[in-house]
Amino acid sequence: MKILLLGATGRVGNIIAGLAVNDQHHINALVRSPEKLDIANDRLTIHQGNVLDQQKLSEAMVDADIIINALNTDKNDTLSRSMPLIIQEMKHHGIKRIITIGTAGILNSRTEEGRYRFQSSESKRRSTTAAEDHLAAYHYLKESNLQWLIVCPTALINGSAEGNYRVEENYLPENGKRISVGDTADFAYRQMSQQEAFIHTRVGIAY
Repeated sequence: MKILLLGATGRVGNIIAGLAVNDQHHINALVRSPEKLDIANDRLTIHQGNVLDQQKLSEAMVDADIIINALNTDKNDTLSRSMPLIIQEMKHHGIKRIITIGTAGILNSRTEEGRYRFQSSESKRRSTTAAEDHLAAYHYLKESNLQWLIVCPTALINGSAEGNYRVEENYLPENGKRISVGDTADFAYRQMSQQEAFIHTRVGIAY
């Protein structure tokens, strides 16, 4: 399988890249700073560029079977600004499947019906900037005809995969407080080829 990986230099994206090349998949990684990518492999092709550059994005997407989007949020709303471009180019190249890393903030609130977690008392974060960026990206995907999945981790901690995580559609598993970068990457990666993968939904992940 050939994967276009966005956000390959980030914590989750870097692990996904390693998992994919170890399983003999081919990766196109579109990155702004190639020197930050510490994986060297014949199955990894690095494209230098910004995801907001539609031509660079299109070039990196050639022959891809699936998109894995592990982009971080920033103060420039790169995630939400890039999503319409990603969707447009996926349609142009005939690609149907996208897995993106989101945040638990855009899951449904258990305590306040009709609200997202970041809008409710369940969220302890003072700033909602990142959640709003992820929410806008979610709305774009929801309105598309793509086979999309948003993996929504709670507080991300550094660490390898433990394998004992819990997942739940549209909600954070009850009393979920943390999840490692390794397990978040592992779950997202497994969804790429799992026969009964989640599609057209947000999935909360936590211990």
